[in-house]
Amino acid sequence: MHDELTKKDLQMMKEELDYRRIQLRPRLLEAVKEARAFGDLSENFEYKAAKQEKNRNEGRIRYLENMIRTARVLREEPVTDGVGLYDKVTVHLEDEDDTETYQVVTTMRQDALHGLISKESPVGKALLGRKAGERVHIQVSDSYGYDVTILSIEKGEDDGSAPLRGY
Repeated sequence: MHDELTKKDLQMMKEELDYRRIQLRPRLLEAVKEARAFGDLSENFEYKAAKQEKNRNEGRIRYLENMIRTARVLREEPVTDGVGLYDKVTVHLEDEDDTETYQVVTTMRQDALHGLISKESPVGKALLGRKAGERVHIQVSDSYGYDVTILSIEKGEDDGSAPLRGY
């Protein structure tokens, strides 16, 4: 589930929430007031942009509050010989005869373009608990799946380097 988070995820979310409430919100409100003073609101681009940015911030605040309120904290138990959370896994993609390296992270930290895959994704689910040398089938949809071989596992920990994703 998307609400399974680590203590570090929660800490980072609370820090972002504090920043958005205490520092960013007053600045954005002031920007809206200044833009409103420019006159005719129907043709005032600065006002519309400032209002949009303020609303985006308020939406992110609501999102973070909801995520924190509904979160279930994962027990971070190290997996000694298999793939665990925050481990870097190098796999051989058999169909493409290529290798890729992924780091398995929580859903709040996923960024597939940078090799950060969610433990909830088809790849993450298939790799968790598996060992180096194992051949793993990854079922992406009802009609498509592919096989990979785990070449190596580099044990990792949540050092906070993977940023929270947007929504």
